[in-house]
This record gives sequence, structure tokens and C-alpha cells, in this order.
Amino acid sequence: MISQTSLEQIQSKREVWRAALATSGLVLWILCLVPPVAHWARQYEFVESIRFCLFAVSIPALLVAGAPWRWMGLASRANYIFNADGISEPGERSRWFDRLAVARLGRAGDRQAYFLVTLFCAAAVFWRTAPVVDAVVSHAWLAPIESLVLVGVGVLLWLDLIESPPMKPGATRPFRIGMSAVAMWAVWVMAYLGAMSNNSWYPAFVHVAGHGVSLAADQQLSTGFMWLLSAAAFLPVVFWNLMHWLQSEENPDDELNRMVRKERMFGAFNTKH
Repeated sequence: MISQTSLEQIQSKREVWRAALATSGLVLWILCLVPPVAHWARQYEFVESIRFCLFAVSIPALLVAGAPWRWMGLASRANYIFNADGISEPGERSRWFDRLAVARLGRAGDRQAYFLVTLFCAAAVFWRTAPVVDAVVSHAWLAPIESLVLVGVGVLLWLDLIESPPMKPGATRPFRIGMSAVAMWAVWVMAYLGAMSNNSWYPAFVHVAGHGVSLAADQQLSTGFMWLLSAAAFLPVVFWNLMHWLQSEENPDDELNRMVRKERMFGAFNTKH
């Protein structure tokens, strides 16, 4: 048995790590919108591609993993208590994220997986089309709008991929694997198409022979960073869920136990509120 003190120490370490992740996401977000990164993104396609991946993938992943909802006043600051069955007791939680987290346990989340991954792909493709990228490069005020849209959509996607207390993923593990793979492939396909083009998709980036980064190098660096950043974010989710899904397949009672725990928690919350 793990003592209460040990549990508190583990919880404290988790909170520190989560705070570090959320802070890193916020810092990256700010750095992408101010000089010198903002200036470089208007000069080089690969810097703009890096910034796009940070907005769409990396920053949302860090924010959701960091779970800053308590800081933002969306979730209760009360510690979560688990009983002998491993069920989280709602206690006196009454914030919006707390109620939403418990309500999500009462319904299947696989259906919304289709919507979320479609929304992510649509937003990603839109902000990588030539007219839109050229507009962002030419008009600096569009970059904050791009970041808000991509980060917002990315947060919605990642809330269904990883745990972000008090929120738990609504989709089952097979759907999380599929969502991660489809989102990653969407970024990879856009990067691949850009790399295969003989001319740059984005006329706003001017390449002068013998000065700065060449057109070919700019495209190759853009493709490489888009592949790397998206893979670094989504592949761990794919393999983690695949590993746990295969392990759970060995015990047919795991799914039944999970459903019973959800039903008990949902019923306890409704009774107290």
C-alpha cells in the first residue's frame, strides 16, 4: 500500500511538471508572435512552417498536458481524492471544467472524435493555403488571429487525446490512435506536397540567388521541421495508447470495470449536485 504522504509527494511532483509544461506552452506562444521570430517568419518559409506547427500542434499539446485550468479559474483548486475503487470523488467541485469532466464520463466520446479531427485538418489546411499564408506574411496583425484559431482547435483535439485534470479523454484508445495518426498525416501530406513543388507555393517569400536561404533549402527545411514537430507530438500518443490497448485486450474484464467506475462516479456527482 502506498502511504498518504507518498501519494501527496507524487501529486506534488506531477503538479510541478504540469506547471512547467503549461508555462513552456505560454512562453512559446508569446515568442512566436514577437520579434525576432515574427520577423523571421515573414522572411523564411521554414520559420513560418515551424511557427505553424507550434501553433497547431506543440503549444496545444503543452497547454493540455500542463492543465492550467485551475490557474484560469475554470477548475477547482481542491485536491482530487480517490477511493478504494480508484474513483475520483467530486467533493465540493463546482467549476465549469469539473462539471464538464464528470458529464463527459456519462456519454461515449467516439462520435466527437470524427468532428474534432476533421475540424483540426480543415483549420490546418486553411492556414497553409497560399493566399492565407501570403496574407499572414504581408499583414502582421493576422498572426495573432492565426494563433488563436490554431491553438484553440488544437486544444480541443488534445483534450480528447491525453489526460488534462480534471478532464479525461472522451474517445477510446483505438479512436485516439486513429485521431493522432490522421492529424499527423494531414501535416505530413501538406509538407510533402510543398517539398515536391518546383516553385514555392507562397510568392510572399522572396528568394534571391546567392543571398540568404535558397528556395530549395527553404522548402526542404520547411518539410523537415513539419514532419519532425508533428511526429514528436503525435507518435508518442499513438504508441502509448497502442501499448495500453494491447495490454487491456488480454483482460476482457478491464472494459467492464472501467464502465462500472464511470457509472459510479457519474451517479455520485449527480447525487451531490
